[in-house]
Amino acid sequence: MFEAMAELEALCAGLAAERMSPAERGALEAVHEELRALIQGGDPQRYHEVNEAFHAAIYAGTHNAYLAEMTHATRSRVQPFRRAQFRNLGRLAKSHVEHDRVVLAILRGDRAGAAGAMRVHIMKVREEYEAYAETV
Repeated sequence: MFEAMAELEALCAGLAAERMSPAERGALEAVHEELRALIQGGDPQRYHEVNEAFHAAIYAGTHNAYLAEMTHATRSRVQPFRRAQFRNLGRLAKSHVEHDRVVLAILRGDRAGAAGAMRVHIMKVREEYEAYAETV
């Protein structure tokens, strides 16, 4: 599931880099900054909620409702595993750094860079979940 999710999210990020309007890019930046503030507070539950909005903004930025729906459905299916990884020490900050790379590529209009950064991010989520699962 993580492999499928990584490819779907990468496609979304790449298309968003090409298709997001200036207002959508601004909204993505605002959500990204809200995540940064939540790291300071160390609230993994709220981070998870805003993280969902971050990814949803990217899906919407594709301007492809079918792709957004498919990606959201896959994301929902992987949700219990994704949430668990936020329990790892330092994961919120690492996730934000990964998001930084995605956001910067989208803002530059760099389709390949956004797709690659998102693919790396989702595979890190998988690694973090597997590390967490080994401890429980």
